[in-house]
Amino acid sequence: MVSVVYSLGALTSFVCAVLLLRGYWRGRRKLLLWSGLCFLGLGLNSSLIFVDLVMLPETDLYLARLWTVLLAMALMLYGLIWESN
Repeated sequence: MVSVVYSLGALTSFVCAVLLLRGYWRGRRKLLLWSGLCFLGLGLNSSLIFVDLVMLPETDLYLARLWTVLLAMALMLYGLIWESN
């Protein structure tokens, strides 16, 4: 049951990323680009959680997970501070 929750979380993040990036390509709003890239990073983070805790429980991917979520949040922060007009 845990694997279903982890995979649905990753799928939801990737779907949000696709929808946000598709909205960016249609309207060319920079905030949609940074939000889509953030959700792409969050989807990658959720996928790493699934791999770390379900597929390879003997390995430790904690630092990789931290770096992906740090990068995703940095992209969102950049977009919110410097690109919002």
